[in-house]
Amino acid sequence: MSTITERLGNLPLGKFHWRLLLIMCLGWAFDAMDTGIISFVLPKLIAAWKLSPAQVGFIGSVGLVGMAIGAMLGGTIADYIGRKKVFAATLVLYSLGTGACGLSWNYESLIFFRFLVGFGLGGQLPVAITLMSEYSPTNYRGRMIVLLESAWAFGWLAASIISYLLIPKYGWEVAFYIGAIPALYVFYLWRTVPESAMFLMKKGKMEEAHALVSDIERQLGVTPGQKPSLAESQSAASAPAFSVLQLFNAKYLKRTACLWILWFCIVFSYYGIFLWLPTLLVKAGHDMVKSFEFVLWMTVAQIPGYFAAAALVDKIGRKATMSSFLLGCAFTAYMFGNATSVSEIYLWGCLMSFFNLGAWGILYTYTPELYPTEARSTGVGWAAGFGRIGGIAAPMVVAGMLTGPDKIPLVFMMFTAVLVIAALDMLILGDETKQKVLN
Repeated sequence: MSTITERLGNLPLGKFHWRLLLIMCLGWAFDAMDTGIISFVLPKLIAAWKLSPAQVGFIGSVGLVGMAIGAMLGGTIADYIGRKKVFAATLVLYSLGTGACGLSWNYESLIFFRFLVGFGLGGQLPVAITLMSEYSPTNYRGRMIVLLESAWAFGWLAASIISYLLIPKYGWEVAFYIGAIPALYVFYLWRTVPESAMFLMKKGKMEEAHALVSDIERQLGVTPGQKPSLAESQSAASAPAFSVLQLFNAKYLKRTACLWILWFCIVFSYYGIFLWLPTLLVKAGHDMVKSFEFVLWMTVAQIPGYFAAAALVDKIGRKATMSSFLLGCAFTAYMFGNATSVSEIYLWGCLMSFFNLGAWGILYTYTPELYPTEARSTGVGWAAGFGRIGGIAAPMVVAGMLTGPDKIPLVFMMFTAVLVIAALDMLILGDETKQKVLN
């Protein structure tokens, strides 16, 4: 007799999965949109409020601090009260927090609201990938999670369009107000998204989990499996509550170390490269318009990076795909730092973006696969939270190194080293999880 977990993992990919993916992608895109809006609003705020460089930097940092705390707490809470509740609550929090930013009356109030936005954003991401992982068929799980992560690029695109069309005409506040609209999405989400059947099983609600999986099986034209036996029900409900400290016991220490290093290095490289990119290009002698044009094309290159990772991750495995993308990003980062012509900047910049964001997609696929159901959201949340420390540190490290345009090759050599460390970490400490059933 198949267990609830095996029944979910063996389902054919169908309408239920694509609908759930679309719902999660919309939440993910809203997440990215609310994150991206601040980048486009800042130039207006700098002029209106006469902000210093330190104040501008802190606006970005406080959001990352909120994301780190939100990821850790949100992921942990989701293992206690459920994925659906935390996903809905964090969506409302970051949406209303973004809208409240439009009501900011001074710098301090904006800082407070940006922390709330970051907290909600950070809390939603680990819960979203946990829920999607637990419902994805085993043979397609990697592809589904990478496609979910690809929604981030479309959210940033939405933020840029909203800001470009509306801020010049209506002011910076309107961009924040539009960022509050996703809060209305929670009503549809609550009616449509099911709670994780694996979570229900681990909480001893085997009847509810069985009914839920049976309904999905019928939707997909599969004969519902048998009702779980009393022994299975007792076994599933016997797992004790998971504590954060257990991430460091003998069973999980290697996995936790691998993930925390991966998250730190990838987040460090992403925020260090992409937040500083326009400035680095200007310091290298390119005008502002040309530097934004470079960044635009590099952003477009992210999308095929996601799709390439989605195509490979379930075929050649997590270790091979992740290490290849990280080494590709390391090489292209080095070449980008030493590029001299416009064509070289375009080539190596687009390839660097392709590999970096592809690695992000694989990271989100891989992380929830290393922990059991009772620990999954906690493990994902704390890994993501630790990674955000890299995002906070990277801009400051670059600022300390960048004493002149001649230091740009050195900055990108540093990113090359960080990315090589991440690749070696995956090769040495990483376990292959391709086509393994979640437990």
